[in-house]
Amino acid sequence: MRDLSIVFMGTPGFAVGILKKLLEEGKNVVGVVTAPDKPAGRGRQHRASAVKEYALSKNVKILQPTNLKDEHFLNDLKALNANLQIVVAFRMLPKVVWEMPEYGTFNLHASLLPEYRGAAPINWAIINKESVTGVTTFFIDEKIDTGNIIQSKEIEIAKDETFGTLHDKLMKLGSSLVIDTVTLIEKGDLKAHVQPENSGCKEAPKLNSENTRIDWSQNAETIDAFIRGLSPYPGSWTALQNNGEELKVKIFRSRYENEEHNAEIGLLIVDKKTVKVAVKNGFIHIEEIQLPGKRKMGISDLLNGYTFRSGSKMS
Repeated sequence: MRDLSIVFMGTPGFAVGILKKLLEEGKNVVGVVTAPDKPAGRGRQHRASAVKEYALSKNVKILQPTNLKDEHFLNDLKALNANLQIVVAFRMLPKVVWEMPEYGTFNLHASLLPEYRGAAPINWAIINKESVTGVTTFFIDEKIDTGNIIQSKEIEIAKDETFGTLHDKLMKLGSSLVIDTVTLIEKGDLKAHVQPENSGCKEAPKLNSENTRIDWSQNAETIDAFIRGLSPYPGSWTALQNNGEELKVKIFRSRYENEEHNAEIGLLIVDKKTVKVAVKNGFIHIEEIQLPGKRKMGISDLLNGYTFRSGSKMS
């Protein structure tokens, strides 16, 4: 059995679940590399990453480089004497970093590679109405999510799945896969294989203000999947046109119904208890929404204090 000394690299909550599992299993994590503290909230106070907060609670040494090629950081990383590096939801590493440990650097990715390479695989799998996804461990190379595959595990995507629910399922599944991969490396039994080259694979690009906007010209089922795939983070958004003003609102929960109608696409149909949007083959019922500067609220709470005028619409 090989005696492993591990450096863990990650930043968000998803990575915390994997780091927690490594420590619970008694793996020798000699250091954590995570993002620098960033200003957040209205007060713009500097906030530590989720991984840093957890590592502090476990007294694990923390490195927070702004530049991964910085000489001081590289010296500090070498001084940890790790022979394995594990990366989960971090950033692209320079060759000088991923080549450093004796047994290499492997990444946990939340998809069944080569499908959904990129920054947001969980979101896009739901948006694209996939029935199955999973997690993959692979050795890092010069490109993004293209290295030799070590292992993978798959999971079904429920019909009502959201980004939040699938995130938690994949974090648990990924924790198990990382432990399995570490065990293979400890035993020296690992046999990685080259990823298949398939130009038809779906990508998982970074989410931004353009690709998180709801397109009301799509059918009801597609819009519903889009909203679920972005809930609770970062949230899908749309422009609400009401009473002569336009507001950018986020929608976090909805349901759909297929029904023939003659209403204009995007038109809001409002009664005392419901708000629904007319789409190509039915309606999207809005169940949780957020107005600018307000908290998320259920639609009944919104209707208690907000008035929709006749002819209001989403666009």
